[in-house]
Amino acid sequence: MIEREIVKSKIREFEIGEFINSNLKNVGHSHTKIQKTPLGEKVVIFTSRPGLIIGRRGQNISKLTKLLKKRFELENPQIEISEVREPYLDAQIVAEQIASQLERFGSSKFKGIIHQTLERVMEAGALGVEIRVSGKLPGSRARSWRVFSGYLKKCGDIALSQVKRAGATAQIKMGVIGVKVSITPPDIRLPDKATFKEEKEGKAGETAKTPETGAAESAGAEPDDSQHKNKNNNKGLPEEAR
Repeated sequence: MIEREIVKSKIREFEIGEFINSNLKNVGHSHTKIQKTPLGEKVVIFTSRPGLIIGRRGQNISKLTKLLKKRFELENPQIEISEVREPYLDAQIVAEQIASQLERFGSSKFKGIIHQTLERVMEAGALGVEIRVSGKLPGSRARSWRVFSGYLKKCGDIALSQVKRAGATAQIKMGVIGVKVSITPPDIRLPDKATFKEEKEGKAGETAKTPETGAAESAGAEPDDSQHKNKNNNKGLPEEAR
């Protein structure tokens, strides 16, 4: 069945993406795309720090290629690195960055971490952002903390297809901390923000229309200037000849 082959292929792509994500920690990894080519599978890795993934003289790429061949039996995987130009508009990169900072500085500075990240996302041009962290912060009881700014859709097609969402986990002394990030990108069209076109003003040099000429033009005829011409021609003649 074609449907089973499609599902099997998608599951395999998901497993490859999760495997690459687990091997690329703290390097600004966003997501992975897999494309089938005549020469083999093309694996495109999107990251904000391509130099760390490539490694010195391509050592990291060679190592990752061997792992993909061995783990998923790929014949000729071709790994390509694509740089993310604005990392603070990528939800996955932002979530991984918050988790990395929580593991580094602990739970005592978590408020400063999430508020600083929130400001940087808005400065990058996002229409809205929401950051939610859950776990034993800062005490021994688990709680959820939420910070947000700007415009963020919660339901509808915009919330499902346009808002970028991602999550990450941080392992600290108190336990596991969950991080969720939602970002409204600046390049989407919102249905509740309508734009109105302004009427263009008349071109310069156009003469004003009189009621007579306007009526004549609307009727499809030109104004009759014969009487006006006759008066001009009769000037200077005696009254008997007029």
